[in-house]
Amino acid sequence: MVSPAPNSSRRASPYWAMFWVALVVTLFWWYPSARDRWLAPKDIEGQSSGPPGPRSGATQRGTPVSVAKAKVLDIRVNVAALGNLAALNTAVVRAKVDGELRAIRFTEGQMVQAGAVLAEIDPRPYELALQQAQGQLARDQASLRNAQIDLQRYQDLLAKDAIARQQMETQQALVRQLEGTVQTDQAQVDNARLQLSFTRVTAPISGRLGLKQVELGSLVRASDPAGLVTITQTDPMALVFAVPDVHVPEIQRKLQSGKTLAVDAFDRDLKPVASGRVMAVDNAIDLTTGTLKLKAQFDNKAGLLFPNQFAQVRMQLDVLPQQLAVPIQAIQRGSLGTFVVKVGPQNAVKLVKVNVMGSDGDWQAISTEGDLKPDDTVVTDGADRLRDGSRVNVVNTVQPPLPAASPAPIPAKPAAS
Repeated sequence: MVSPAPNSSRRASPYWAMFWVALVVTLFWWYPSARDRWLAPKDIEGQSSGPPGPRSGATQRGTPVSVAKAKVLDIRVNVAALGNLAALNTAVVRAKVDGELRAIRFTEGQMVQAGAVLAEIDPRPYELALQQAQGQLARDQASLRNAQIDLQRYQDLLAKDAIARQQMETQQALVRQLEGTVQTDQAQVDNARLQLSFTRVTAPISGRLGLKQVELGSLVRASDPAGLVTITQTDPMALVFAVPDVHVPEIQRKLQSGKTLAVDAFDRDLKPVASGRVMAVDNAIDLTTGTLKLKAQFDNKAGLLFPNQFAQVRMQLDVLPQQLAVPIQAIQRGSLGTFVVKVGPQNAVKLVKVNVMGSDGDWQAISTEGDLKPDDTVVTDGADRLRDGSRVNVVNTVQPPLPAASPAPIPAKPAAS
């Protein structure tokens, strides 16, 4: 057997070492650039946009945000509450005399005026009572006239000393007695006539009729608790609601100075229902809820408001004139406190600390130390990812509707009217 030459393996070792060194160097140089090309984000056409870095597209475009403009507006300071609509007056129409219901002169749900005839009760028993009282009155009046004639005769005889004074004085007492009797009879006649008039049931107030509580031909009584029908005075309409007692001093100052507190009512879907003003304040705060009841008044000529209807209430307590305001979505809160994110030149942002005041609709009144001015751009969406100096990419500008008190931006010095 022939053994391999011992020097052949030693001659091959340097070549293998050089091969491995060259391979490692090649991979070390080639792999990072290939990795960056493979993992870099692709643009719309599928081409590589290059490795991320300070000049990448993401950094150049900035964080996508929505923005709005700061405005100078009149901001209403509102107090929100819940309430129920109520009739200004409610009356239960009851019969004042007992009897058979002979006629119903109304239609359920109709509007009536005060004094309108609603029903008629059988008047015959009351007509007879009136005739009886009138007969009694006529009889006693005749007796009175006869006594007065006798008294005149006795006075003439007394002047001639033909009768005793006692006889004349007795006749005078009889005349006074009969005069009292006639007065009583006259009162009975008037009462009988009044009872007869009660057989025609009339509306005590103007308003809307409810559903009838009796049927034609029924025997009605003055003591019936349900009465014949209910009338609610719905024009104007009242709204009763409660506000926290913290607002009581300001409410009292406004009312005592003669100012009007405007009130807006909304339905469950926050659609406007009516607008009015505060007309009365309760005389005590409810200790259970810590609230004070107020009553507002609304016009209801169209008849769209009904008693006991639920309403969400917004009472205008004050107006902050010419206030710098931003959309509520622009208000941010964090370790800095309350702030807004202002978009400056080259889309660089700055965090501006603000103090919030009253809000009106989608707008929040604020005060700053001059870092934010009217028409400055503020971020309304996407501010949570931003820091001072961050760059943004404005993708949407949303300007909320202006408050009702300010249909358009108000000039700094409005012209005097």
